[in-house]
Amino acid sequence: MQKADTVLDLIGSTPLLKVQKMYTGKCELFLKLENQNPGGSIKDRVALSMINAAEREGKILPGGTLVEATAGNTGLGLALVAAQKGYKLILVIPDKMSQEKVLHLKALGTQIVVTRSDVEKGHPEYYQDMAERIAKETPGSFYINQFGNPANPAAHEKTTAPEIWEQMEHRVDAVVCGVGSGGTITGLSRFFSRVSPETEFVLADPSGSVLAGYIKDKTLGKAGSWFVEGIGEDFIPSIADLSRVTKAYTIGDAQSFATARELLRSEGVLAGSSSGTLVAAALRYCRESDTPKRVVTIVADSGNKYLSKMFNDFWMADHGFLSKTAFGDLRDLVGRPYHEGSVCSVKPADTLMTAFMRMRLHEYAQLPVIEEGKVVGILDESDILLAVHKDPANYRRPVSAHMTHNLVTVQPAATVEEITAILGKGLAGLLYSEGKFYGLITKVDLLNYLRRELLGKKE
Repeated sequence: MQKADTVLDLIGSTPLLKVQKMYTGKCELFLKLENQNPGGSIKDRVALSMINAAEREGKILPGGTLVEATAGNTGLGLALVAAQKGYKLILVIPDKMSQEKVLHLKALGTQIVVTRSDVEKGHPEYYQDMAERIAKETPGSFYINQFGNPANPAAHEKTTAPEIWEQMEHRVDAVVCGVGSGGTITGLSRFFSRVSPETEFVLADPSGSVLAGYIKDKTLGKAGSWFVEGIGEDFIPSIADLSRVTKAYTIGDAQSFATARELLRSEGVLAGSSSGTLVAAALRYCRESDTPKRVVTIVADSGNKYLSKMFNDFWMADHGFLSKTAFGDLRDLVGRPYHEGSVCSVKPADTLMTAFMRMRLHEYAQLPVIEEGKVVGILDESDILLAVHKDPANYRRPVSAHMTHNLVTVQPAATVEEITAILGKGLAGLLYSEGKFYGLITKVDLLNYLRRELLGKKE
């Protein structure tokens, strides 16, 4: 077992795992488990490399402030290293980053600036432009700039690539990588160009990113949007050397998430969303190969940062990534059907404190009050507030004393316009089907439904 003096000594030397149960055709597929780094991702290597380089070059003063833009795990790696070395850290992050990552960053003492994820480079709220501006306005700060920092690919050229080469016993036919900043694919390809020039480099790119299109026809198309975090770009980062990439696969969000979930079930590896993209592309490459090959891809980070997203069936269904039976009526709006046991509710005898804690846990604004399978009332935040604002002891009172009895029920054949009018009055829509309670239709359910309708029309 490795003995370390500090947590930074544990960065790198990650294991390599052979895929056993997922179908790889004639090929062998190996996973470099970068989720085993202390910060949970491959970006620990990059963070340590960039901060060490800045220290050597005298760009960081003791107790100074680091500033960076990150859409993924580079921020977590920087937060880990900065905390250990005594630096302050300001991170500019796009608003699509998972809450697990944000909470992890805050726990490490990082100052977070959230900006828009729907704007392109050149816009004042684009995360990289905003980070550079903050660095210029902050005395004693250093802008890390992972997208243009040569210490980024150097980390992989000097550590990740040699590790893979030795673990694979000097036999690597192909490496499948993604591009966020471009450091991984650049560093690995530089190393392998020296020791194994015949090793093929394959790009895994989220649908919406411009990079796969650039590999195929050398032109930059217009970027779209994607849910996968950490890889894909709307430009080519200055440190990204894609000259040795010979093939590129475009992988949609749904396939990325499904592959990550399958990876957990089949191989026992809890991996993040970008890893789903990489493994999906690697599996396609392997299955298309007519000859046996030894292929390596990377588990870039841990799936524990995505438990509220792609490993959450409700989140997946709300965003259209899990297929549900389509009824063609209001049942399609219900995100959490009662018969599936997915409705959070209270009983009339439960206390207001119990109701409040369940609202907080499940992020509900209102709860159905259910007794013997029947809805007998609705309790919302305002009901609790009216009960306790003058006397907090009322938290001990039963739900039955404060719930709303004015219930509005609808049948599946009702129109979207009818349920919109009900919700617009601040009421809850209780959907009944065949005489039984089917589920609560909330404003969020309606918004998700309308969003899916919009995206369906665009497709």
